Formats: sequence, C-alpha cells, structure tokens
Amino acid sequence: MTSTALSPDRPATSRRPVRAGRPLTRVSGLGFGVAMMWFSLLVLIPLAAVVVTASAGGWSTFWQAVTNEQTAAAIELTVGTAFAVTLVNIVMGTMIAWVLVRDRFFGKRALEILIDIPFALPTIVAGLVLLSLYGRNSPLGVDIANTRPAVFLAFLFVTLPFVVRTVQPVLAELERDVEEAAMSLGASRFTVFRRIILPSLTPAIAAGAALSFARGVSEYGSLVLLSGNLPMKTEVTSVRILSSIENDNLDSAAAVATILLLISFVVIVLLDVIQRRMVRRG
Repeated sequence: MTSTALSPDRPATSRRPVRAGRPLTRVSGLGFGVAMMWFSLLVLIPLAAVVVTASAGGWSTFWQAVTNEQTAAAIELTVGTAFAVTLVNIVMGTMIAWVLVRDRFFGKRALEILIDIPFALPTIVAGLVLLSLYGRNSPLGVDIANTRPAVFLAFLFVTLPFVVRTVQPVLAELERDVEEAAMSLGASRFTVFRRIILPSLTPAIAAGAALSFARGVSEYGSLVLLSGNLPMKTEVTSVRILSSIENDNLDSAAAVATILLLISFVVIVLLDVIQRRMVRRG
C-alpha cells in the first residue's frame, strides 16, 4: 500500500498547484480570431510587406540605402530630436498633468481643451501656425525657420498631449490618504513623490513617452513648411522616404522605414523594461 503522506524532508509548501489557462469559449475564440485578423490586416501584414520590400535587393542594397550620407543624416536628426523631445515631454507632461489634477485655477477647463489641439489639428495646419509665429515675419521677433530648432519645435508641438493624457487619469485615481500618512510620519514631499507617487505613475509615463517618440519619428506634415527640408541640415526621414518613392526607389524607402521600425521597437521595449524596474524598486 502506497502512503499518501508527505515525506518529512519535503514540506507541503513545496508543492505548488499548476495553474492552467482558462480555455476560450466559442464566443471568446471568435472574438479573438476577429481581433487578430483585424490587427494582422492593419498592422502585421503591412509591416511584413515593408520588411520584405526592404530585403528584396539583398543586404548590400539595404546597407547602402541606410548608410547613404544624406539618409544617415536624416535618421540621426529625426531619432536624436525625437529622443530629446521625449525627455522634455516626460518632465513637462508630468508637471502639466500634476497641475491639472492637483490644482484649481481660473482657465483650467480652457487649458484642458487647448492641450488636445495637436491631436485634432491637421499637421500641415500646425506647420503653418508655427511658421506664422516663428518664421521670417514672426510677430514675436523669433525666426527659426529652416533650422534644426524648427524641427525640435515642431516635434514638441505634435507630441505635447501624449504624456499629459496618459499620466493625468492615473494621477487622478491615486489615493491621497497614503501620501498624507507618509508626510505625517516625517517624510518630505520629495520622498513621498519618489517612493509613493512616481512608482504608480511610471507605467503611464513610459506609455506616454513611447507614444511621443513614435509620433516624433514619424512626423511629416508640421515640418514641410517650417523646416525647409534642407538635405544634410533639416531633412527628416519621412521626407527622405517620400523623396525615394517619388524617384521610384521603393527598396530604399522601405529600407529607411524598416530602420525606423526597428528603432521604435527597441525604444518601446527599453521603456517597458525601465518602468518595470522602477515599479519594483518603488
């Protein structure tokens, strides 16, 4: 007769039940299938087609396309500016969200509406507005048209709402009792923010930063009028891709698009890893 008692050298706590995933019901399975098909048609298949087109000419053709002096300068300008703008948005977007949630002031509702204007405004109109304010006939006396600061300014304008709108609802849901309790025990405001508030906001900040970077890398419309699209100076990758398509060089355009796709993917993964580590430390 085999004993069912546990061995004395193997405590009961060492046996952990294996959790099996719940099987999909017919309705859930159908919904999952429809969602994946829709996602594939809109995202996976087009992205795969771009990668296939980029690799059609072989590795040498791909490498030559992305290391071309003019293309490399456009990639460097686009990625570097998008990264710098993302850092600014992380700080300023979080501050704006904090003011909107924690403070009350006259004109707050108007500010809430104004923040979303870059979402609704066509980017070519945004470029016209920026050119009117910061171009040759600027009423402010600031002319940065056809310069790299113009690219930075355009990126800032179109990416402003992302961090604000991802952080704001999370901040609004935070319980103030924990913060007040920590402060009553002697914790400073900075300590409360660093140890209590920031870990809760980090996932939202990372999500907003990823959206901000991706939007900056892909921006085109707001730059057409303001930056001047000067090769080796203010030309961004979206303009470079369009030029390749107009010259019937699809392989080169797809190669640059693939590089941008890879860079965006790496940045999103890194932001996800950073926010997970910060949450665990917090």
